[in-house]
Amino acid sequence: MTIATTVLLLLLIGLLAGLSGSLVGLGGGFIVVPAMAFLFPDMTPAHLAGTSMAMLLFNSLSSTYVYASQRRIDYKAALSFAGASIPGSVIGAVLVRRIEGGAFFVSFGSFLLLVSLLILFRPKRPIPLPWQPTSSRRLIDLSGVAFEYRYHLPTGVAISFFVGFLSSLFGVGGGSLMVPTMTLLLSFPPHIAVATSMLQICLSAVVSTGSHAILQNIDWMKALLLAPGALAGGQLGARLAKRLPAKLLLRTLAIMLIAVSVRLILKA
Repeated sequence: MTIATTVLLLLLIGLLAGLSGSLVGLGGGFIVVPAMAFLFPDMTPAHLAGTSMAMLLFNSLSSTYVYASQRRIDYKAALSFAGASIPGSVIGAVLVRRIEGGAFFVSFGSFLLLVSLLILFRPKRPIPLPWQPTSSRRLIDLSGVAFEYRYHLPTGVAISFFVGFLSSLFGVGGGSLMVPTMTLLLSFPPHIAVATSMLQICLSAVVSTGSHAILQNIDWMKALLLAPGALAGGQLGARLAKRLPAKLLLRTLAIMLIAVSVRLILKA
């Protein structure tokens, strides 16, 4: 593979990751990690995860800016969830160095497959929790649409720690778990869940990228080539998400996750 081809492929991967990731609130890591694994088979799981997280930082910054301008972010929830996910992300960055390639791909693929099945066969209504909601929210976005919902904050915080760990371990944004969690268990409207998840990803990615950098898990040349596409795709995806139906967003997410998970398991 020539240098020019490598540069072009990384720019395109970053664009696709930024577009699809911000569209469904994932951050794009579920595109970058498999793509780099197939294109650069000499990369270790630690470098795949670390490089992906560095790209996610750029993507999430770009997407969060757009979602903030649309006024669809629940800042209280995002800050609370991010505060719990950050310690988990540090642990994930440390443990990924101990995972062998085959085990990494099987674990990552199985993780994505389970999440996609959860989304596809999810109940039509949120799953009722045995405890009462602790927070009530009413948001009005830039276009004047009002969103009203109630959720149990401690449940979201507890799950966020686990999500932070997995996101840093696999180099994904964590939205693949947080968006279903927020819509199914916490009764968030899908559009609010996607936007809020992206801010959480952004805050967690700062710490996770720093942890991976200290551990020398990042291939900075690849990360910097992925970044321009991620920035542009993040802007475009966040704007498209505003115009797409909520059900279409979730189904798109599930289909993409199934395709990627199968490829990863077959690779292993």
